Amino acid sequence: MTHIVVIGAGQAGAALVAKLRSAGHSGAITLIGAETAPPYQRPPLSKAYLMGEMEQERLYLRNAEFYADNSITLRLGAPVTAIDAAAKTVTFGADTLAYDQLALTTGSVPRRLPAAIGGDLAGIYTVRGLADVDAMRGECVAGRRVVIIGGGYIGLEAAAVASKLGLHVTVVEMAPRILQRVAAPETSDYFRALHMAHGVTIIEGVGLDRLLGDGRVNAARLTDGRELPCDFVIAGVGILPATALAELAGVTLDNGIATDAHGRTSDPAIWAAGDCASFPWRGGRLRLESVQNAIDQAETVAENMLGAGRDYVPMPWFWSDQYDTKLQIAGLNTGYDRIVTRGPEGESVSFWYFRGDALLAVDAMNDPRAYMVGKRLLEMGRTVDPAAIADPATALKSLLK
Repeated sequence: MTHIVVIGAGQAGAALVAKLRSAGHSGAITLIGAETAPPYQRPPLSKAYLMGEMEQERLYLRNAEFYADNSITLRLGAPVTAIDAAAKTVTFGADTLAYDQLALTTGSVPRRLPAAIGGDLAGIYTVRGLADVDAMRGECVAGRRVVIIGGGYIGLEAAAVASKLGLHVTVVEMAPRILQRVAAPETSDYFRALHMAHGVTIIEGVGLDRLLGDGRVNAARLTDGRELPCDFVIAGVGILPATALAELAGVTLDNGIATDAHGRTSDPAIWAAGDCASFPWRGGRLRLESVQNAIDQAETVAENMLGAGRDYVPMPWFWSDQYDTKLQIAGLNTGYDRIVTRGPEGESVSFWYFRGDALLAVDAMNDPRAYMVGKRLLEMGRTVDPAAIADPATALKSLLK
């Protein structure tokens, strides 16, 4: 019987092993994770879990019985230290395990602030795993001061939680505006105003010079000379694909672990899915960092490991919860040259991204109707009149007819 080993017990790894069983694989399956917790949801870490509104067990994607009932062997707390692609073995601790096919769902790792600028001081946190948030929760006491480096979605979500917990929050973004890498100026303006209305200080267009402190951080010095006293720091400066094990295996890397359209790497016995994997897309390569991609791509790879031969075609969507605002994003806005605004209508507004007459994406704030219609239009490949979207008299659902 074919033994399939999956390294990386996150969202993609959990989806992949479940799909292998449901698609009919009858051989052995082993899921190896570096963390001691079983596969769990990461999005709530920076929101409900950090707020103390969700218990750890509620984060788990499946209960223990699921893995036992489906004869899926979990090896947790077992960081893999070696992959021998020629011998088809993986090593973790004192154990070496043989595989027939191997899937890498190693996810991503947070960028760290360099030690040269004080990044090795105590009191500096990232928001990536359970251990990160567990370590940080004791810092989140009303009245304390936190400096958040990075005005992307992770940084802003952490800022929203810290503000709701009564902390004094400052967000420092080196780029001219928050969310610059991922969103239009209109979306940046919306979230800047939202955070400022909740008492968060937003500093844009200024970088971090260094973090100050004797063993533990107590201030952040900015490139304009300002010093911000703080009790702790959250670094939300992005993530990198976790490719160290792929390098050990000798597979090709290109903005992550390079795969073909089926999810196979340059080694025919090794596959990859999730945050760590890049795949062919519109003449280039694309790597998506989202729960939806982790699940969809992993399930496609599982089917292809069993011989389906199906190309992975992403239908990207994302979300972010900040205060009482739910942002839902459909599509990829890369290459947009025009923004069409619909609303505001009460608490709802949406921004629609176009390149010429082609709809690329939509950002919908508290507007599930705009999100669903935009997502459906993108899935249908439908051309839509920008003026009709902007006109409040247009019923959005009529655009689907």
